[in-house]
Amino acid sequence: MINKSNQPIGIFDSGVGGTSIWKEIQQLLPNEDTIYLADSLHAPYGQKSKEEIVHLSIKNTEFLINKQCKLIIVACNTATTNAIKYLRSNYSVPFIGIEPAIKPASLQTKTRTIGILATKGTLNSELFEKTSSLIDNDIKIIERIGEGLVELIEQGRVDSKEMTSLLESYLHPMLKENIDCLVLGCTHYPYLINAIKKITKNSINIIDSGEAVARQTKRILNQKKLLNNIKHNVSNIFYTNKDITVLKNILDGVNYSLIEKLDF
Repeated sequence: MINKSNQPIGIFDSGVGGTSIWKEIQQLLPNEDTIYLADSLHAPYGQKSKEEIVHLSIKNTEFLINKQCKLIIVACNTATTNAIKYLRSNYSVPFIGIEPAIKPASLQTKTRTIGILATKGTLNSELFEKTSSLIDNDIKIIERIGEGLVELIEQGRVDSKEMTSLLESYLHPMLKENIDCLVLGCTHYPYLINAIKKITKNSINIIDSGEAVARQTKRILNQKKLLNNIKHNVSNIFYTNKDITVLKNILDGVNYSLIEKLDF
């Protein structure tokens, strides 16, 4: 009988952004092997139709299932909000999704105004609309599509003048609306936290989903008796279908087993 707890956790994203989730997983679950798939060739997902997002998510899922992954983290807000319902209905492997942390922000806000920076695909999704509708009516949500941010991150231009200019154009109107919490609705965006803090002069709480996703992953693994508690030489394998340089730079200082470019 196969011991599934020894099998890896699979993670996919539209690019390198989901590595922000991977880092939280590695920290909380140090005995788990992982396989990460960066579909950077098709990034960003946020501008694509629902049909395209579902198609790409199926492709990514089947790649990870073929690698014997015991659980799959959809480390992409857009893929989660548009495709996870389909994936859960059509595959037996457990899925963990990523949703913008609107609820935690609504509990923390003092000004009763929160900002959310996300992709068009996330903000226009049915799941996002449903999540937003559960928040108290007296809390104002200021939405901004972070157009261009994912592309710059995928190009390794996090610290560029273009990035600063774009972020300022999205954040300054939010600050004028008196937000005190900013929800990062894309797994790429945690790599912008330092830039956001500089622009906002540390005046707001920045909230992302990474830690919550890691806790949920542990809970589901426990529930399904898939948690690996045995200490061993952990294998962390990363695949990308674009130039590996940006992924290597993002993972600088991180313990990984392999980074490989795929024709995928």
